Amino acid sequence: MDSVFASIVQAPEDPILGVTVAYNKDPSPNKLNLGVGAYRTEEGKPLVLNVVRKAEQLLVNDQSRVKEYLPILGLAEFNKLSAKLILGDDSPAIQENRVATAQCLSGTGSLRVGAVFLAKHYHQRTIYIPQPSWGNHVKVFTMAGLSVKNYRYYDPTTRGLNFQGLLEDLGAAPAGAIVLLHACAHNPTGVDPTVEQWEQIRQSMRSKGLLPFFDSAYQGFASGSLDVDAQPVRMFVADGGECFIAQSYAKNMGLYGERVGALSIVCKAADVASRVESQLKLVIRPMYSNPPIHGASIAMTILKNRWVLCQTKLPE
Repeated sequence: MDSVFASIVQAPEDPILGVTVAYNKDPSPNKLNLGVGAYRTEEGKPLVLNVVRKAEQLLVNDQSRVKEYLPILGLAEFNKLSAKLILGDDSPAIQENRVATAQCLSGTGSLRVGAVFLAKHYHQRTIYIPQPSWGNHVKVFTMAGLSVKNYRYYDPTTRGLNFQGLLEDLGAAPAGAIVLLHACAHNPTGVDPTVEQWEQIRQSMRSKGLLPFFDSAYQGFASGSLDVDAQPVRMFVADGGECFIAQSYAKNMGLYGERVGALSIVCKAADVASRVESQLKLVIRPMYSNPPIHGASIAMTILKNRWVLCQTKLPE
């Protein structure tokens, strides 16, 4: 009897993750993995950051820790610290309880949860992403029910930002459209707007009521400063407008396989944030119910004790 799935065709490997699959299959001893960017030793072996090892030791030695389910929105203290990391310790939005944050499955999961929420609750279903952008963006937003369009971003002739084209395309976008913005270290070009250009982008978007959706996968990588790399996001939050922020700890903490991320939605009022938070739970519950605890606990421990952990030596 033929399989009911006999008509299914072989899918191609993912263009990014598929490189690692090919690397693992290659028997050559002289090979280099040019797939996903990750910390490596001089010998090309996977590297776990010392601060991560130290945080894990603290967690292992804490006998009060259990393996119970987290709430739907995840680890509350992790969410609070994640919002502060991207928005700043003194953020008025946080102080006024206008931020709804959910622990999600790294940056990809954060984008997906935000996209599903927007497809269900927002009046515009079109999202503009830079050309080019991370290869998974189109799939994430399309599968969530959004329509994806491009705005000009990279100029190959100058190897820089096509700033005029960017402003023209965003200016032509329909009022209220969603706009994906790379918070820093634009993937794949590495080209970021200057602070002055970010301000012009902010003014242009706010004048048309465009909704910013920041993808922050590399905070700390562009300038070496967590605060400097968060400045574009904070500029949009400082004007009192609303925005979405997807964070990933895969790169800046090297927590690739732990899938640690957060989605923060900055609202105009605390009561709105409370209702948004309640609806985020309804998005997450049938998707994966609640997030895993270990990776978020590592990130939370580092964020809580980063100065102490950075100065503590691992035992021999």
